[in-house]
Amino acid sequence: MITAVPGLLLAVKTADCVPVLTADVERRVVGAFHAGWRGTVSRIAEKGVGEMRRTFGSDPGDLRAAIGPCIRKCCYSVGPEVKAEFDSQFSYAAELFEEVFDSKAIPVRYSLLFLNQRAPGYGDRGPEIHLDLVSANQRQLQDAGVHGENISVVDGCTACEAKCFFSHRAEFGKTGRMMAAIGIRPE
Repeated sequence: MITAVPGLLLAVKTADCVPVLTADVERRVVGAFHAGWRGTVSRIAEKGVGEMRRTFGSDPGDLRAAIGPCIRKCCYSVGPEVKAEFDSQFSYAAELFEEVFDSKAIPVRYSLLFLNQRAPGYGDRGPEIHLDLVSANQRQLQDAGVHGENISVVDGCTACEAKCFFSHRAEFGKTGRMMAAIGIRPE
């Protein structure tokens, strides 16, 4: 969503996904984008900046952006299908992923419980693939022309800090939502 209407607030609700807020301080235009993994792989932040440019004549160099609280790479494990989607869209996709072996996983700690539950031919569980949505959205904003020093990132992981933030994953879908809002102050 983007607007140049003073007094109108734009908001996105999240519980692990990435809220991206943008403001054109010269032309008094704002945008709010919801970037889960699907929105990120679809380049929602990049497209949003492009739409601000097309509709209101915003210069990406004038934009300020904020990336709100979201699930971080430390907790965001994804499947190989998500990695394949990113690999097909971004030349830098390999930089967004990290393989993590969870030595505290129940099947690892109590492997004898799971011996009879594995199909023949299947070995040990390999490392998990973790995705860095914050870096992906920062990169998109920069690729769209927003200067790196004009992008602010709120610290904290929604899953690690579920007492401070709402987390869909950490709370197994039974949680609230956070709202990130932006608007233009009426003159």
